[in-house]
Amino acid sequence: MAATHMADVSWKMLELRARSKRSGSIYEPLKCINLPKPEGETLWDKLNHYYRIVKSTLLVYQSPTTGLFPTKTFGSNQKAKVHDSLYCAACAWALALAYRRIDDDKGRTHELEHSAIKCMRGILYCYMRQAEKVQKFKQDPKPSACLHSVFNAQTGDEVFSHEEYGHLQINALSLFLLYLVEMISSGLQIIYNTDEVSFIQNLVFCVERAYRVPDFGVWERGSKYNNGCPELHSSSVGLAKAALEAINGFNLFGNQGCSWSVIFVDFDAHNRNRQTLCSLLPRESRSHNTDAALLPCLSYPGFALDDEVLFGQTLDKIIRKLKGKYGFKRFLRDGYRTALEDRTRRYYKPAEIKLFDGIECEFPIFFIFMIIDGIFRGNPTQVKEYQDLLDPLLQHTPEGCPVVPKYYYVPADFVELEQRSPGSQRRFPSNSGRDGKLFLWGQAVYIIAKLLADKLVSPKDLDPVGRYVAPQDQRNVSMRFSNQGPLENDLVVHVALIAESQRLQVFLNTYGIQTQTPQQVEPIQIWAQKELVKAYFHLGVNEKLGLSGRPDRPIGCLGTSKIYRILGKTVVCYSIIFDLSDFYMSQDVMMLIDDIKNALQFIKQYWKMHGRPLFVVLIREDNIRGSRFSPILDMLAAFRKGLVGGVKVHVDRVQTLISGAVVEQLDFLSITETEEAPVFKSLEELDLPKHSKVKRQSSTPNASELEQQPDVNINDWKNKSTYEILQKLNDCSCLASQVLLSSILLKREGPNFITQEGTVAEHIERIYRRAGSRKLWLVLRYSAAFAQKFSSSITPHITTLLVHGKQVTLGAFGQEEAVISNPLSPAVIKDMLYDKRRLQDEREAVLQQELVIHIGWIISNSPELFRGMLKIRIGWIIHAMKYELKIRAGDMPAKDLYQMSPSEVKQLLLDILQPQQPGRSWLNRRQLDGSLNRTPAGFYDRVWQILERTPNGLIVAGRFLPQQPTLSDMTMYEMNFSLLVEDMLQNIDQPQYRQIIVELLMVISVILERNPELEFQDKVDLDKVVQEAFHDFQKDHSSPKGAENQGDMTAFYNTHPLGKKGTCSYLSKAVITLLLEGEMKSSHDDPCTIS
Repeated sequence: MAATHMADVSWKMLELRARSKRSGSIYEPLKCINLPKPEGETLWDKLNHYYRIVKSTLLVYQSPTTGLFPTKTFGSNQKAKVHDSLYCAACAWALALAYRRIDDDKGRTHELEHSAIKCMRGILYCYMRQAEKVQKFKQDPKPSACLHSVFNAQTGDEVFSHEEYGHLQINALSLFLLYLVEMISSGLQIIYNTDEVSFIQNLVFCVERAYRVPDFGVWERGSKYNNGCPELHSSSVGLAKAALEAINGFNLFGNQGCSWSVIFVDFDAHNRNRQTLCSLLPRESRSHNTDAALLPCLSYPGFALDDEVLFGQTLDKIIRKLKGKYGFKRFLRDGYRTALEDRTRRYYKPAEIKLFDGIECEFPIFFIFMIIDGIFRGNPTQVKEYQDLLDPLLQHTPEGCPVVPKYYYVPADFVELEQRSPGSQRRFPSNSGRDGKLFLWGQAVYIIAKLLADKLVSPKDLDPVGRYVAPQDQRNVSMRFSNQGPLENDLVVHVALIAESQRLQVFLNTYGIQTQTPQQVEPIQIWAQKELVKAYFHLGVNEKLGLSGRPDRPIGCLGTSKIYRILGKTVVCYSIIFDLSDFYMSQDVMMLIDDIKNALQFIKQYWKMHGRPLFVVLIREDNIRGSRFSPILDMLAAFRKGLVGGVKVHVDRVQTLISGAVVEQLDFLSITETEEAPVFKSLEELDLPKHSKVKRQSSTPNASELEQQPDVNINDWKNKSTYEILQKLNDCSCLASQVLLSSILLKREGPNFITQEGTVAEHIERIYRRAGSRKLWLVLRYSAAFAQKFSSSITPHITTLLVHGKQVTLGAFGQEEAVISNPLSPAVIKDMLYDKRRLQDEREAVLQQELVIHIGWIISNSPELFRGMLKIRIGWIIHAMKYELKIRAGDMPAKDLYQMSPSEVKQLLLDILQPQQPGRSWLNRRQLDGSLNRTPAGFYDRVWQILERTPNGLIVAGRFLPQQPTLSDMTMYEMNFSLLVEDMLQNIDQPQYRQIIVELLMVISVILERNPELEFQDKVDLDKVVQEAFHDFQKDHSSPKGAENQGDMTAFYNTHPLGKKGTCSYLSKAVITLLLEGEMKSSHDDPCTIS
């Protein structure tokens, strides 16, 4: 009996031990989670407390099949958002990191880590099932081709179509990549094979273009008006920037990886995202003046911003405008879940968002983000402030677990009182925890914050790749993953001077300029950037998933400043600015010099990698011909001295410079014995006699105006027979005449019509090349326009203008204009430029391209020159430049803008952009300011204030700006309102008259500001007010005989705005006359009213 009793006891002890080892498993019911507490181990107690919370409020809802987390924890709705699931996975991972501090963790580290892994792989599984969307999206990023953001939590199936839901959320995709890198860096194994590696690489291709892809953002609504329109969001671009920084050069297999599991990022694309983010901030988007979605972007987990001053400005704006007692509003006039929102409709009606003013729901989760931010930045005061604000807002489950309500709302009965007195009414939580409703995103972030606050995990644990770098720890050369920006540095750019022929090398040597030829750098090869693009076509290819490689996108000057190892070859690349196949602007050596200086400045400012940038300068024989030789020689001499445009440079042989350069191994090009190696073309040395003379004077110093002018009148030849035109074309030696005659044949017979020198298209191309070598700019522009030449670099420059908060219009002055508000593809832009409805002169199609490129560079380096210019109207700027040339010519014939070189055009543009040019008449000032669409500071805010006092709206040149729904839909400081004002002014066809209208609006604003009791009664016709002012002006200035043209307003335009007889005096009198005539009425608060 005793033996039997002892055996029973032994079995019970073994069973108890086995259970103790299994307890805490995700497969066990919650009621069994009762682990013995090691005596005196307070760390265990703390972790056990959070483990129980995570199990009962998060992991219990995780799908056992996909690992995703549902958005709703009650009912049968099984939708799972990628965004929310990622934070849930991050919470489980954070607690697992805390448990790594304990030796005997009872299996909890493994369980929590694999809960995170299961979720991440579940998202990857859902994404990979949509591989065909990735292939489409990287070629043409549009909402119908994007990866979905919501899936069925149990099956991973699609839930909504793109018509039913705003799936295009760059932020969610970027957050997935960011957490993927962080988790793998901590030791988790999430990516298993090469198929998954190539798929992740293709996701990177999609994210690289975030800077030009309007999306629906974190709140899935796009525009603030909730009308289905996507926008470019700072929060999405910022997370894309963070993800690209983190995953660049990262091995997805972790410590066990090899070369083919490494991810590549286009460093220039990353930099464009960085520039776009800095340009957009502190705004969230065009309609969102600010937004709480910026907090997780700029702080944990993104840490996307490398500018501490801009970070402070943005954070201050968020706190000032959105912080409340119960949390942060998502954004102003957010109707989400308010008592007045009609939940039966997906979209709002026009002006509906005005209803939500002052009653927006407040979200406690953003208090939690502020706590985490304070911990990362070492700011205990901020941590305590937001902990004290958060604690009273927490609810609890029946088991006592803390619950973060999704939002606090104003009940319907109290809405009117709250709007009357903001902050006066009590708000109620959306969920209490006792109703089974949990906000899993909030729960996850709360646990992460508590683990950090209790020092159970450190910021470095949650950020193993070092996304956050304290300002005092930043260095000139950052880690691969760091978000830190370039500091003030003394970077020296390494430069290799390459001459395209031996005879050019010998010639330059006589001036003391040491160069190398392509043969002399062998076995190192010199490639054009387009060959590098061809190599990258092989990156991320996966036939099983139907994925091609990197899209055909040019490599920028950061990418071409690295050394590449490709198929056993060492390759250096020269920048696209040296590529002759690009736009004709490259024919202007002065532009080439300017481009080189800009590229060096750009590299100095944004180079962040270990090693020196290697900038290859390719010198062609054509560069030194004619009068352009001296500027080229001066630049080469500056290289020799070591300072070019303020940038330190070091010139040496390529073989010497390679040792200090950054080397990129393109191992994805490794091929098997059965595969055929791709063929790449390296720069070949011109096969010319070494001692033959370089014909430096083979072109005239400056092509004479006579040489540029055609000797035929195109109107005389339009009606002549094709035979006669062909005869004249064959006999004609003047290139300008040839191109005009060819254009007649092109329009009449088509591009494939045969001439003596081949087809018409070939003949025009030949003229284009000849004109380029002789620097005949008029002929060049004609032939480029007839051949419909298009500069690929115009697309990123238009994007640059857009992210600086500008709109761009293409089209001739006085003609129909195409407005560009969002980034467009090159093909669409080309169609706009060559649309005959928008052209008075074919040459303008190419001149407009020149100006867009010039303006893109100028606004990047000197944005202050465009202050007060919201809409960049390219055709109007051309008009301003022609007007400036007319002013300079005086009584002489004005210089032809089309005969000027691109560098001269750029200098003229810079001249007219200079504000307050002295010695100008007021007519000239108004002409230029009107052409540039320049407005005074605070102009749009003043128009808003006028509209508040003008119930029936404003009208000018037939364009009407109504008070409603404008004021209900928008807010004063919103960019969309400013653009609406510009639309109102769009129909004005005279620049000087536009400027008078701007002055009139400022005058009306001042009058209303000084008389707060007054408002307009009827619709205000601004044209009538100006006519009344001009009529009074004529009375004071007309001669006794009245012989002058009564409609000529030139004298009025040329009058100083201030003073007794200034234009503002007459405009003020006209406005006051409206008041006396009864077109203005007293407001309800008129102090003169007795009863």
